[in-house]
Formats: sequence, C-alpha cells, structure tokens
Amino acid sequence: MSYILEQKQLDEIEQILDENLIDLGVHSVMLIDMAGNIVVDRNSGNSGPDIYSLAALAAGNYGAMNAMANIVGEDEFSLLFHKGEKANIHFSKVLSDYLLVTIFGKEVSLGFLRLKVAEVITKIGDLLPAQ
Repeated sequence: MSYILEQKQLDEIEQILDENLIDLGVHSVMLIDMAGNIVVDRNSGNSGPDIYSLAALAAGNYGAMNAMANIVGEDEFSLLFHKGEKANIHFSKVLSDYLLVTIFGKEVSLGFLRLKVAEVITKIGDLLPAQ
C-alpha cells in the first residue's frame, strides 16, 4: 500500500541516511519505491552515477530476484549484493514498499554495512505508518 510521505518524514529519513551511512563512508544511498521511483537520494558529494537509471534497474533487478526466489521455493530474497572491483551495491527491502540501495567501496566492509543498514531500516520503519 503506497502513501505520500510528508516533508518532515523525508527530512528525517535524509538525516538517518546521512548520519548512519554517508558519514561512515558510503558513496551513495537511495530509498526507492518498488517501481524504481526515487524517494530520497543522499551521496558523499562526489559526482555519482545516473541515479534515475540506477533506481529503475535496481527495482527491476529486485523483481527478477524475487521471481527466482519463488522458483526455488522462497517467498523472496530480502537483500541483494553485487560486488565489483571499485564499487559494490547492496539492496535491502524496507517494509513492503521500498528498497534501500547503497553504493560503497572497499573502505566499507560488507558486514559493517549490513549491520548499519539493518539499523537504518528499523529507524525508517519507525517513521512510516504500519502496513
């Protein structure tokens, strides 16, 4: 069930993302809906990727992975991770309507990132109405 977020909620989400991910070395983080629309976008100040294309592809990738999950008997895969030489992308579901897409480099460990993302998801979930 989608709903419109208020500016206060968006501002609080931006602050959560900045303090818990960007300030710790993450290059870029986006909260997107399942259709690939960007809800919140934060970055470290360096010019980043084409976020609109990335958001659309991330939503499609997540949908494809969930179709694969169903084929192997799972309801869904709640997180995805892609590792590259210079950049890594981590996707994690936030409630039922959103994805958190995080881009980070070698300087941030995957284990630490997963811990911080879990904290961020809880904090964001507390700001949104129950679904």
